[in-house]
Amino acid sequence: MNGTELLTAVLFVGVVLITVAITFWASRQTSGTANFYAGGRQFSGFQNGMAVSGDYMSAASFLGISGLIALNGYDGFLYSIGFLVAWLVALLLVAELLRNSGRYTMADQLAYRMKQRPVRTAAATSTVVVSIFYLLAQMVGAGALVTLLLGVESELMKALVIVGVGLLMIFYVTVGGMKGTTWVQIVKAVLLMAGTVLITFLVLAKFDFNFSELLGAASDNTGKGEAFLQPGLKYGIDMTSKLDFISLGIALVLGTAGLPHILIRFYTVPTAKAARTSVMWAIGLIGTFYLMTLALGFGAAALLDTGPGSKVAESGGNLASPLLAEAVGGGAGTTGGAVLLALISAVAFATILAVVAGLTLTSASSVAHDLYANVWKKGTATETQEVHVARISAFVIGGVAIALAIPAQKLNIAFLVALAFAVAASANLPSIIYNLFWRRFNTQGATWAIYGGLISCLVLVISSPVVSGKLNADGTNAALLPKSVDFSWFPLDNPGIVSIPLGFFFGWLGTVLSKETDSEAAYDELEVRALTGAGAEAAVKE
Repeated sequence: MNGTELLTAVLFVGVVLITVAITFWASRQTSGTANFYAGGRQFSGFQNGMAVSGDYMSAASFLGISGLIALNGYDGFLYSIGFLVAWLVALLLVAELLRNSGRYTMADQLAYRMKQRPVRTAAATSTVVVSIFYLLAQMVGAGALVTLLLGVESELMKALVIVGVGLLMIFYVTVGGMKGTTWVQIVKAVLLMAGTVLITFLVLAKFDFNFSELLGAASDNTGKGEAFLQPGLKYGIDMTSKLDFISLGIALVLGTAGLPHILIRFYTVPTAKAARTSVMWAIGLIGTFYLMTLALGFGAAALLDTGPGSKVAESGGNLASPLLAEAVGGGAGTTGGAVLLALISAVAFATILAVVAGLTLTSASSVAHDLYANVWKKGTATETQEVHVARISAFVIGGVAIALAIPAQKLNIAFLVALAFAVAASANLPSIIYNLFWRRFNTQGATWAIYGGLISCLVLVISSPVVSGKLNADGTNAALLPKSVDFSWFPLDNPGIVSIPLGFFFGWLGTVLSKETDSEAAYDELEVRALTGAGAEAAVKE
């Protein structure tokens, strides 16, 4: 292990020790379901906004988007726009209303006026599926980041890295609950913003803070000229690619408001005003971050080799930010370069740890609160039993994620993140929107919306070029399955443009075909609670 790798390892260990200490501190204040699921609802709007941004700015954002910009220029930055605009949907349609009408999970909001068992089972299923795909992406990203930066080549060591990340996330959830996980995310958000600001400043300083000069250097260094700064390098080549971008954009914009690990964040604040405040802080922090990805991405294109066969290209762009940090610090082999490379790598690792902890907690909460307490035990489970099952669920879900991530190390993790957004927008969002704004909506409509959106999304992805039959420009395989396998019939990489409307359609169809009217009686009370917050702390209807 050389000096750079040793320094990186020391910083990794330092980050882990800080988060472990926070988790132990939080464990002393975690008792009962309200503390385990919602952190006792004691976080301020600012604190929760920091945690939400920490949850949202995952490895896909920090490593992936800067890499996409470095490789694809203008078209790569379109991802940032989609992620950021999505928060307007969450703010205007979901944040305050959801916080007022639920308790711990997404299903609470549906179950208030629906039949408990069918909607909780459906919502829990969707939550676990979305979380597993998101977990896979983060853990595979962690394995790739750590193994590449520490010079680990053996498959066994890569597997051990993934196992280590999995065990850490299980520890955060089972010991610290929501309070520990939230503070880990707040610390991660501070580290990420500080690291990103530092690298952005150093990149701009290289070009005398002249952004036009930076863009010109990026277009020249990539050899793509003006095309690098204009639309069409990745999307717009043909009609299929144009539709694919529209589909991806729809999934990103609508998916955020249906991501379960983001939705449960609104339950950790004491008031509806704090929920709105937290989203406003999150928008500010996330917006600032995505603006800085412009400097990171175009800076990498200007200062690094991003051509075929380069480290940036071989990593799918995921190493653009760490290698850029090394470059602006003085270059490979210098002390400054080694320090900044190690720092940004450690920040990326903290990013992954915080996000996987939030995802695991979301899944475990849904299994324990929705399935165990309300479906299997029919509301008779004690708080102690419920928290105990949540901790067991965290072990099981963490084990499943580890088992799936180890063989998935060579898969394209970008599609896993996009799939999580597409599933959330297809299955979760229609049921939430209908339940809040449509009096006629009923239990059958809710279950049809969730299962219809979920199944259609999964079927279309399995039938897409992402899974089989996709080739790179040089003829190499770009699909998940071997080159010899091709059963794709759906032409788009992301199914959002089809599966999201199907989710809303199935929700409408299931409702109008059902004669159930019981849910209408509780709509007025739900509407008052959602709009005013009156009775928001009361138990959901049994």
